[in-house]
Amino acid sequence: MNKSFKLFQYAYLIFAVVFLYDVISKYMATGTITYASLILCVAAIFMFFFRQKFNKKFDNKD
Repeated sequence: MNKSFKLFQYAYLIFAVVFLYDVISKYMATGTITYASLILCVAAIFMFFFRQKFNKKFDNKD
């Protein structure tokens, strides 16, 4: 069960890369920044580190 938690933890990084690619590609095409995708990218990175800390605490309780 713990491996699935770690898998979802790294899924947040994948989402962050996808949202960052969206921000960069739209900025290069139109010159405008898509703040929604940028906020989602930052949130995904935050969630990665939050889940990583939470998983370490969860592992220490076993």
